[in-house]
Amino acid sequence: MGWMVGVMVELAEEPVPVRHFFAVGVEDRAQAEWKAIDGAQKIGNVAMSPVGGLEPVHAIGELTARTVSAHGLRPGELRPLGRQTPRVWATVERTRLG
Repeated sequence: MGWMVGVMVELAEEPVPVRHFFAVGVEDRAQAEWKAIDGAQKIGNVAMSPVGGLEPVHAIGELTARTVSAHGLRPGELRPLGRQTPRVWATVERTRLG
């Protein structure tokens, strides 16, 4: 299992931090959030406070075993999913993502 995590990242070309999504192949929510932060820091600085009502780091939803298997997410893997809401991950098991 794993988590979908959103991290607000400061980019030079953007006036405000923007959310980047990550799929994290870690069962523990806190560990998944920290792993996503580590990945986000390779993109830019992580926001220090909420932006537009969104927390800087947010575990959006738990990924089920079926979702993880369908996308080939390996245990411990951090997969950057970009800035757009990764809807393809939500379509496998909609009820688990918030």
